[in-house]
Amino acid sequence: MNVSDPVLFHQLHAIRQIVRDETWLEAERRGCCVLSDDRIVRDNVCRVVLRIGGQLRESAQPPMEPAPRTIQFPDWPEAV
Repeated sequence: MNVSDPVLFHQLHAIRQIVRDETWLEAERRGCCVLSDDRIVRDNVCRVVLRIGGQLRESAQPPMEPAPRTIQFPDWPEAV
C-alpha cells in the first residue's frame, strides 16, 4: 500500500500496533494461538480505535500556528 499522507501513515502504524496488542492479549486469555482476523480480536480493535480515535488524530496532525493577535494592514493612500 502506498501511503503519501503522513497523518494516515501515523494512524496506520498505530492501528497495526493495536492489532498486534489485541491479538497477543486474546491469545493470553485463551491460552492458545489466535489469528489477528479472529472476530473477538477485530471487535476489540474496533473498540480501542473508536475510544482513542480523537487522540490518534490529534497526535498525528502537525500543530497549528497560533493566530496573530493584531492584523497589520498595508499603508493605504490618503483619501482625496
